[in-house]
Amino acid sequence: MTKPNYYRKSNHTTYDCRYHIVFIPKYRYHVLSDEKVATFVKTVFEQVCNNNEVVIIEGKIRSNHVHLYLSVPPKHSIADIVKYLKEKSASRSFRQFPELLKRYCGRHFWARGYFVSTVGITDDIIKAYIHNQEEKERQEEEQLRQLKLWK
Repeated sequence: MTKPNYYRKSNHTTYDCRYHIVFIPKYRYHVLSDEKVATFVKTVFEQVCNNNEVVIIEGKIRSNHVHLYLSVPPKHSIADIVKYLKEKSASRSFRQFPELLKRYCGRHFWARGYFVSTVGITDDIIKAYIHNQEEKERQEEEQLRQLKLWK
């Protein structure tokens, strides 16, 4: 089984910024168990992500929470992406499904907080890479010194 390549490129950057995000509807109501609402929210998430160059690697909308696995360009903060996802999906859902306004006073569809975790290579791999780079640099410097001796 081959490991997928998550490295993405922009004009001057190569990056791998992946996040696992979980957030819930206000009061943990099971409004997302309605197939129409869940499908609509999914469509809004896809639009927001496409507009911000964010790739949805994996996602799941459950009856009372959402899991998203995203690849986000480093020019965007994860806080801003979550804010856009929640704001756009809430306002558009209230317009599309006015009956939701009866359940949510103050037009707050999502709870205030969220969970986020970075995903990627482990600390051990990074430490080994840095250690090996240092060793490679020493070897290259030694080779350069040897070349200078011969000139």
